Amino acid sequence: MTHKGFTLVEILIVVVILGILAAIVVPQFTEASKEARESALASDLQTVRSQLELYRIQHKGDYPANTSNLMIVTDIDGAAGADYGPYLTKFPSNPFTDTATVDVDGTKGGSSHGWYYKSSTGEFTPDDDAHMAW
Repeated sequence: MTHKGFTLVEILIVVVILGILAAIVVPQFTEASKEARESALASDLQTVRSQLELYRIQHKGDYPANTSNLMIVTDIDGAAGADYGPYLTKFPSNPFTDTATVDVDGTKGGSSHGWYYKSSTGEFTPDDDAHMAW
């Protein structure tokens, strides 16, 4: 009589091999995920910063008092109007904090918001501590 099937040793060998392969592959996916978030962050920064500069050019050299002005139509003085904008349809989320809130002229860092914006200079950065230098 012949038995068909796998022995316990054969199954254990397959499990060990799969574990080794998983230990090799999983960190590569984790790194790819981090790189994708960094790429999204760089793209979002470029988009918002370019729209802040366009706003400044169209509004007598002044940056918006707050980032919500980027999502409405304004006049040359930055008040609601019919001349310029909107510059953004919605504000992007910071992929590392998963929030789109903006700390305007507050304290930079601490990851309590998605972004930090200084209205006097137009400085716009991520508010998470690891990416503030971007």
